[in-house]
Amino acid sequence: MTKKFEKQAMFKENPKWRQAISRMEEMYNPIYGDAPMRSEFDRDYTRIINCKGYRRLKHKTQVFFSPKNDHICTRIEHVNLVESISNTVANYLGLNSELTKAIAVAHDIGHSPFGHQGEKILSQIAQREYGKKFWHGYNGLNCVDNLELLSDVAGIKRNLNLTYAVRDGIPGHCGTPTVTGQKPREEVIDLKNFTTSGKYAPFTWEGCVVKIADNISYLGRDLEDAKEMKLLNDRDLQNLDKLIEKIRANNTSIIGYLTRDLCVNSTVEDGLKFSNEAHEIMEKIKKFNNEKIYKNEKIQPTIRYFTVLMNEIFYTLKNEYNGLNTVKNIRKMKRYYPVLSEEFSSWLSVYSNAEYEDREEYANKMVYDLNNIKDYSRAIIDYMAGMTDQYIVRVYNEIVSF
Repeated sequence: MTKKFEKQAMFKENPKWRQAISRMEEMYNPIYGDAPMRSEFDRDYTRIINCKGYRRLKHKTQVFFSPKNDHICTRIEHVNLVESISNTVANYLGLNSELTKAIAVAHDIGHSPFGHQGEKILSQIAQREYGKKFWHGYNGLNCVDNLELLSDVAGIKRNLNLTYAVRDGIPGHCGTPTVTGQKPREEVIDLKNFTTSGKYAPFTWEGCVVKIADNISYLGRDLEDAKEMKLLNDRDLQNLDKLIEKIRANNTSIIGYLTRDLCVNSTVEDGLKFSNEAHEIMEKIKKFNNEKIYKNEKIQPTIRYFTVLMNEIFYTLKNEYNGLNTVKNIRKMKRYYPVLSEEFSSWLSVYSNAEYEDREEYANKMVYDLNNIKDYSRAIIDYMAGMTDQYIVRVYNEIVSF
């Protein structure tokens, strides 16, 4: 039976609809004429894929750092895989696929360079400097609410101002599906309180779909990439074949099997769920990937390198703190660090209470008070999180070079 969730889909008939499409500010008129050309969620989708943070995902690590092979998965390809899987599930179940698309393309926009290893290092720095963890789900919300900008029809740069349902799906995507089923929460929350993975269920069924699609998407692809990178061989995959029995240990089989199983076994009463057999297979693949890929000895040197690199950049910028004169100090670094000085001073001027001569082009929120050193430390973390792998390496090399 298909379309079994259509009465729960996030359309106008849904009692959550008004909250789901609400925005923090009134949106400027986007059209030339009387009839709107896009739905609210479709509009969010286009705003996300046109912002710079989305574009940078193509140069951020998924699992493997700086591969020479062009066919190794990067963060943006992972995002596209999640969009594809969630679109299939939403269409089959009768949910709003425009909403799943928008959440899917935005779900990892807060990821740091160097994948989850970079995230852990930034979290260590953040805890040390201002007592809070860095988590890519919450940072994704920070990005779409405060940092990502688009020009309006008059050329003024503004915040994305996305709908509640899409914003909710960004921190809501994190966490592992349970065997008992995933259902959305009923209550409306201040999303700024969504500070840790799994603290709340997503607000919509569509958000729940993206959360599970995220878990499906990387299992087989990480195996495929690990084989391409020589971390796994045919015997390793044959051993995994025997372990999971039901399907072959390749990307096509894993995505196809888990997606179908999810669609068949999910019900409104029990939630989005896998069969016990599929859930067990999923857990076996995760355990295999963790032991054979993520903890592989070949990965460890890059982790040590990332730690040195990210801490050095942080300290270089923190040493320039001087209250409201911080931006001026950073600009004086140009003699030694022309790229870092120019880029960070300009970026900080846009989001802080520093004086900025071209302010008339911007109508975005002020995020950082430079009178507060913890705010400044948070600004450095946010800036570093937005960097691509190549850019952060370039900045580090500029710092250590003469």
